[in-house]
Amino acid sequence: MPGLMFQDVVCPRARANSKWYTVPLSFVVHTFVLAILIVAPLIATNLLPTPRAIMQFVTPYVPIVPTAPPPVRRVAASSPVSVTPGAPLVAPETIGAETGVVFEPAHVDISGIESIIGADIGQITVEAPPPAPPLPAGPLPVGGNIKPPARTKYVAPQYPDIARNARIQGIVIIEAVIGTDGKVEQARVLRPQPLLDEAALAAVRAWEYTPTLLNGQPTAVIMAVTVHFKLSP
Repeated sequence: MPGLMFQDVVCPRARANSKWYTVPLSFVVHTFVLAILIVAPLIATNLLPTPRAIMQFVTPYVPIVPTAPPPVRRVAASSPVSVTPGAPLVAPETIGAETGVVFEPAHVDISGIESIIGADIGQITVEAPPPAPPLPAGPLPVGGNIKPPARTKYVAPQYPDIARNARIQGIVIIEAVIGTDGKVEQARVLRPQPLLDEAALAAVRAWEYTPTLLNGQPTAVIMAVTVHFKLSP
């Protein structure tokens, strides 16, 4: 216990005795160090690097000295053109006979030309066009290249009284042969109708057509025609 009481009394005094110079000493040391760091660069100017001049970044100006033009080369005057005494300088108004030119007759061999003219080169033969093929015998049926002829004359069929009274009507188909002059040469019934056939044949035989041309020549043709019989209501 006495030892503990001694420590409690002695330690505070020792701590107080150690702090009275610590703070002033620390202040003086820090002030000295700062003074060295600030003042030393200002005093020792010879140790600092020399800054570069501003003009070092600019390209130096090189004056342009004009050069003298090249000397003009003088050409000596050419010698006058010599003119032949005999050559004319002005064109004459008329042209006369050329002097100094001699034409000598020469022999021209024309035997080859005479032989060509007198020779038989050959005859050019022109063949006549082949004759047109002969037309087939008999009338040709209408169709294909053979167009049906156009009717130029029409005769209406006469309605028979017996057929009119019996009220018979219909169509009659007739096969007609048309000659080279366009007239009907023959006629026969293909589809009959009672009491009307003869009247239909009589009317068709009176019809006329345009001639049919084949290879430029009139040709007889055969075709079917229709005759209508119809009573009025």
